[in-house]
Amino acid sequence: MTAHKSLALGNVELKFTQKGTFEGYASTFNNVDSYNDTIMAGAYKSVIDQIKTGEARMPKMFVNHKSWEIPVGKYLHIQEDSKGLHVEGEFTKGNPQADMMKAAFNHGTVDAMSIGYIVGEYEMVEKQDTTIRVIKSIKELPEVSIVTFPADDYARIDLSSVKSRLDELNNIRDLEDFLREVGGFSQSLAKATVGRSKRLFTLSESDVEPVELPNSLKQMIALNLLKSRTE
Repeated sequence: MTAHKSLALGNVELKFTQKGTFEGYASTFNNVDSYNDTIMAGAYKSVIDQIKTGEARMPKMFVNHKSWEIPVGKYLHIQEDSKGLHVEGEFTKGNPQADMMKAAFNHGTVDAMSIGYIVGEYEMVEKQDTTIRVIKSIKELPEVSIVTFPADDYARIDLSSVKSRLDELNNIRDLEDFLREVGGFSQSLAKATVGRSKRLFTLSESDVEPVELPNSLKQMIALNLLKSRTE
């Protein structure tokens, strides 16, 4: 299943080159983000090797992870360095949305880039009373998006992939990981949601006691209902 992780343009170091392409960092290493994830150097090595050998494709370039739309450009080069995942791309000439994105880049109104990825090897580490997911490898990197409001797309779920993942849930930890990877929940929010869900599951259908759901869970449900109605 594809998860999303965004990087503000202040860290992207986005710039246009004399060739008319743009380049910057789609992901950086060793930073603990708001979801208590940190990506380690070397995490993209396997994906990049597969791209070089033709076993995998270069990630697609979408806007706001809208993979059902035509890409606005293509990535020409991707590599890891000591800072993170560096990409170079170009917009598609004649594509109106690509022209809009280029104008937004130039004007500084685009706020972030975001990778669409499938996590590979990782471990949970306790650090200062906080559980951090240390991502050691990225299994797949199907797309790198240009995004305006990164948090909006964390709630978007690919229902075809979710169905198969639901079958793999066997314990509370699996459910917490599912909420984080699919819904973009933070570690603390995933735990809180699971805790409230356990309370709900203990109620019988005849119980009428109201149980308030977390606002974030309500928003996630609302966003997906809206998405299903507009597609």
